[in-house]
Parts: sequence; structure tokens; C-alpha cells
Amino acid sequence: MEKRWLIREQGERNEVEALRDALNVDLVISTLLVQRGIKTFDEAKSFFRPQLEDLHDPFLMEDMTQAVDRIGSAMNRHEKILVYGDYDVDGTTAVALVYSFLTKHYDNVGFYIPDRYSEGYGVSSKGIQYAKENNYSLIIALDCGIKAVDKVKEASKLDIDFIICDHHTPGDEIPGAVAVLDPKRKDCNYPFKELSGCGVGFKLVQAFAKIHDIPFDELIPLLEFVAVSIASDIVQIIDENRTLAHFGLKQLNENPNPGLKSILKIANLDKKELDITELVFKVGPRINAAGRMKSGSSSVELLIADSFTKAYTLCNKVNGYNIDRRKVDQEITGQALQMISGNPKLLNSKSTVLFNPDWHKGVIGIVASRMIETYFKPTVILTSSNGFATGSARSVPGFDLYKAMQSCSHLLENYGGHMYAAGLTLKTENVESFTECFEKVVSETITEDQQVPVINIDMELQLNQITEKFVRILKQFRPFGPENMAPVFASRNLYSGQGTRLVGGNGEHIKLELFSDDGLSMQAIAFNQSHNYDVIHKGQSFDICYTIEENVFMGKTTLQLNIKDIKASEEL
Repeated sequence: MEKRWLIREQGERNEVEALRDALNVDLVISTLLVQRGIKTFDEAKSFFRPQLEDLHDPFLMEDMTQAVDRIGSAMNRHEKILVYGDYDVDGTTAVALVYSFLTKHYDNVGFYIPDRYSEGYGVSSKGIQYAKENNYSLIIALDCGIKAVDKVKEASKLDIDFIICDHHTPGDEIPGAVAVLDPKRKDCNYPFKELSGCGVGFKLVQAFAKIHDIPFDELIPLLEFVAVSIASDIVQIIDENRTLAHFGLKQLNENPNPGLKSILKIANLDKKELDITELVFKVGPRINAAGRMKSGSSSVELLIADSFTKAYTLCNKVNGYNIDRRKVDQEITGQALQMISGNPKLLNSKSTVLFNPDWHKGVIGIVASRMIETYFKPTVILTSSNGFATGSARSVPGFDLYKAMQSCSHLLENYGGHMYAAGLTLKTENVESFTECFEKVVSETITEDQQVPVINIDMELQLNQITEKFVRILKQFRPFGPENMAPVFASRNLYSGQGTRLVGGNGEHIKLELFSDDGLSMQAIAFNQSHNYDVIHKGQSFDICYTIEENVFMGKTTLQLNIKDIKASEEL
């Protein structure tokens, strides 16, 4: 699929030069900072040297005082507290964090993860009944609950109170819980709106610790959970999230808890310096797999394990779920691609909606993402569950999926999520009408630019600008993620050397030896781009866009370009 290269605005020249002089860095570094909204020495200092003192006061969040007071009164009255969370990575890490903290200071705490298949997403009647039958009178809901208006009422009739900690967009009515913590509430003045669900849980324990004179140092080990949630839930890594992710990664690299340590070992990451990328692709999927294939409770048990021996046994079980998940994912992805390729209507549509009642509910979100990789359209994948069609939706950059769902909400039983990812449930008989409605909304609102994959390029570089010092400073831009992605550069008029070859089991990747006009050489890798081999092997010059990384092989570290796309020079 052809990709459009878009070079970002370079920033006001006077601002870039002023920052360059203030920091004593080269113009490339100061340009990258200004592109990220960093324009002063103090802002750069906060960016490069995050401090825990930079964290916002948790009591700026609406209802925080009520939440802390209710937990305190529950402890004073020896009530049972149930920590309840969603079955995905954000939810299970949030439960592990809050449960781990509370059990250090109070004995009467349990946790509950709803079953994806029998209960579905969010607060369930079954979960409330479990609380009642086991004498829990306070439920702390994490990464869910912002739309649980009826369920909170149901619990209230059973004398069960709720504290909701969520980060999803609220509906028209806020649930009548004792406290509803959600920075996206319209009446919430919390200064940062993009916390993960686990991040909101951390703010709750931070507030409790502050009121009860518990040293902040006790909370620092919990930040590893927040880092995993930030990476896996793809939230913006700016402002408070940058600080939380920075110190969470530090904890993971220096002294992970037994559960996370076992995941790192089984994923062969225990001797590697972790960054967000490893959490996204290696740690998060393993935690997620339990909720997708069996029960998210297994992941919580792993994350709160008190010994490495116990954790490693649990981790092998969870890792088995991940292996099963990959097999099912590949099978359903193949079936979905076949459905599209054999249907001219789907091929020519602006959106993709697929329904197969036999598909595994646990992987349909992954399959939706796979369809976008191939066809680059807002996508909904549906299967059957408990007599309804239920599914996951994913979007392309710039297109607001949640708003599109709202426009078709008259056909839905419920839905929720973000701009780029959502879940939905509808009656099976409404699938066809929903497909037509969603296609109509997408067709009327999606722009031409949103239908073409874009590679956003920060700036152009000459190969001779890629020095060890430059890369050393670039590494300090980490952790990378939304709103602070790894810088992408473009270099023009390069040539392929004799060391260039196809690699991989099926020759799907290209290992490149690059040369510039001045004779400078650089090693590079282009994953899944064997289709570009002819472009670089004709002896003509070509242009590349790429990120810069360090490649460690046999104990030796070298600089390597990770190529995102290749074009013949005249095509740029």
C-alpha cells in the first residue's frame, strides 16, 4: 500500500534558535523539542529530567475527597472492600496496583475481574451479586464504570457502595456512586485528562497515602503497573503520563515485582533495558492473553504473586494463553481477509464491518487492527456472545470512531471507548442496519487524507549528522509514545551497497548497506518490505524514512536505521 510522506512543521526559526542556544544543542535537537511544544529551558529540563514532584495533586480530581473518606470509613468499620477491574491490561494492572496497596494497610480486601464471555465489559450484575454473597459493602471499580448508571443503582439497593475510577468518556449521566473519579468529567478540573485507568487508580492511592501520612516512597514500586498500562492502553506519553512512565520503567529495569519479573524472564527481556516498545509488544500481550482466552483473574494473580517461584508457575500458564491467542488470531485474520478480498462491495467501501458468530471474542480487537494494516479503513469486527452481536472497533489516524458510533447508537445496546478504539454490543438482527449506518457516517465524514496511510516525518537528515552524540541525546527523548513518538527522519539520494540482501524466513525483510554521495555508509533494516527490493537494487538513488536505533548483536552495539518506507528519489 502506497504511503504518503508528510514532513512536519519545523517551528518558528527564532524559537528553535533560542532553544538551541539555551541548551547548547544542535539545531536538529532544538527543532525536535519545539515540534513537541517544548520552547524554554525550564520546559526542556522537565522533559529530559522528569521529577516525581511534578505529579499533580490528586485532590484536584473531582470527588477525590469523598473517595478517600469512604475507603477510610470502610476500614474503620471493618467492611469488606472489593477491587473490581476490566479484564484487559489497563484493568488488571489497575486492580493489581490498588489491591497491592490496600492489602498492605488492611486485611479485608478481595478482587474481582468479570468474565469477558459470560459478563462482558464493565460492571456486571454477576459481579454485584458476587459482592453481595461475599459480604462486600464497597466496590472500587477500575478502568470501567463511568457508564454504569443502572448497575450502581442495582448495587445501592443491596447496600453496596461504589467508587468509580475510570478514564473513558462519560455519558450524559454520571453514575450515582459515592465518588466518580474520571478526569474526562466535564465538571472535573484535574489538569491532565489523559491518564490510563491504572493511572486514575494510582491517583486514588496517592491521595489516600497523603491523607494517612503514608510515605510516598511506598508508592514508587507501584509505578511499574502504571507504566505497563500507559504503554498497553496507548495513551499520550506527555505531562503526568511521561513522569509516571519514566519512573515506572525505572522500577521495572531495576527491581520488578515477582510477577512482572517472571514475564520479563519468559519473554527473554530480563537482561535488556526496557522501553515502552517492549511493554507494548512483549509484556502487555501476555497480561492481556488471560482475559482474552480464559480469565483476567489469572493475570491479577500473577501480578500480585509474593514470590518468584509462585509467579513463574503462574506466568507459564498465562504464557500458554498467549500462545493460544496467537494461533486463534492468525486463523481469524486469514478468514477476515478472505471475506474482504472476495467481496467487491467491501473492497470499495469506506469502512469495514465483518460479522462471524463463530469467531473468538477474545481476539476480535486484534483482528480489527490487522484489517486496518491491510485496508486502512475504520473497522468493526463482530461475533456472537450471550445472544447478541458484540465486537471491537478500530480507527485510522484522525478519524473519530467514538463519534461515528454515537451516530449509530440507536442501533446499539451499548458502546464505549475512545477516538481510536471502541467496543459495542447490538442485537444480531441489527447487524446489517448498523453496517449500512456506519458506512454512511464514515463515507460522509472521513477525509481523503484519512484514507491514505501517512508517515509523519520530523525532519530531513544527512547521514553524517547521525553521530553517537546525537543518538545519545535522542535517547533522552524516551519514553516514546503518542504525542512523543520516536523521531522519524528522511534521507535522500542514497545508494545500496553489496551488503544489501533479503533476510527472514521467507525473505520478507531487507538488510541494507546504505551509502550517501559523500561515501558515508550506514546499516539499516526494512521489515516486511521485500516489495521495495527492486527499487533499491537498480543502481538508482532512493529516499528513505526511518527511526534510529541501537542494534545489539553478540554483545556489540551498533547504530542502525529502522526503515519505515522506501521510494525512488524522484517520487518524493
